[in-house]
Amino acid sequence: MGLTIGVDIGGTKILAGVVAEDGTVLDRVKVPTPKEPEQTAAAIAEAVRAVRGDYPVEAVGLGAAGFVSADRATVLFAPNVAWDHEPLKARIEALVQDLPVVVENDANAAAWGEAKFGAGAGKPNVVLYTVGTGIGGGIVLNGELYRGHFGIGGEFGHYRVVPDGRLCGCGLHGCMEQYASGSALTRFVRERATEDPAGAQILLSLGDGTPGGIVGAHITEAARKGDPAALAGFAEVAGWLGQSMADLGSILDPEVFVVAGGVSDAGEILTGPTRDRYRASLAGAGNRPFADVVTATLGPEAGLIGAADLARHI
Repeated sequence: MGLTIGVDIGGTKILAGVVAEDGTVLDRVKVPTPKEPEQTAAAIAEAVRAVRGDYPVEAVGLGAAGFVSADRATVLFAPNVAWDHEPLKARIEALVQDLPVVVENDANAAAWGEAKFGAGAGKPNVVLYTVGTGIGGGIVLNGELYRGHFGIGGEFGHYRVVPDGRLCGCGLHGCMEQYASGSALTRFVRERATEDPAGAQILLSLGDGTPGGIVGAHITEAARKGDPAALAGFAEVAGWLGQSMADLGSILDPEVFVVAGGVSDAGEILTGPTRDRYRASLAGAGNRPFADVVTATLGPEAGLIGAADLARHI
């Protein structure tokens, strides 16, 4: 199959692109995600038609945040779009009419994109963490995307690391997402800046001067300038991520862990201490090889590139 369209469906924007077989994005378009979930399918179809143009496109792959059914047709649950058993494949195929559609979890799509064309290219066993507002995950084993029996595997953000810990948006307590996400990073740093404003002077100067004014971009910028509070926040998040990788490393034994998502823009500020914690925590570390821990290379287009390539296997 030749050209396909990949669509990354986010809570605020829908990014669509025409993708060649080598992973090159030939054209792209971005439209806002409607506030009303019943209008989202129409917006996705609009993006597909807008980017398609005169390209000889053969299929469409959709990446959606949430639980996707084993047959890649239905979004069982999506926290950011408020879908509940949404028959997304059928809706979009009805709207675009002449193109087959496949639906995949957005982190799975990003994992496939990075494994085929990005930081994991040429490696058959890749585990990807998307570290943004929350945490997503994707697993490629022996060159194949692992989805689990029901299609919902790879939800790293929602295995519990602290019994009876912080309440998570999923309804459980102590989920990984509450300790290693971008939201957790912001919370850690704001708390640190409140307790020790003298150690967060760079951070506070980037916002409105108060801990509550600190946002993610400030933390990365301040960490690059050596701000103690920002660096401590990254070290905290990296500790949780590295421990998680050690746990999964004992189970899956991948060749590489790829860190993606908005927080990964910090590069080695995040992946360096994550790598150190993973190596220190891996069972039998002195008697086995270590997986690489690297930053994703495809940026915000990983999901649409992966979704477009997965559509070639309908």
